[in-house]
Amino acid sequence: MTVGANVKQCLATLKSIEAGLSTLASNSSDEEAQRLFHEQMIVMEEIKEDIMKRVGELEQEEEQYKGF
Repeated sequence: MTVGANVKQCLATLKSIEAGLSTLASNSSDEEAQRLFHEQMIVMEEIKEDIMKRVGELEQEEEQYKGF
């Protein structure tokens, strides 16, 4: 698996984790738990943005990663 494919797979995993946190927050009746899940979703969003920047860098730096 190429570096580009690994980074894309990481991004997909992060999106899955974020969706799981959203589900947990929605299903929780404890307000403190909901708050914590939402806080972690914000952290995951920041990490996703960093990874998406890296995807852009890879596409600019390495011809073989364009459009992967």
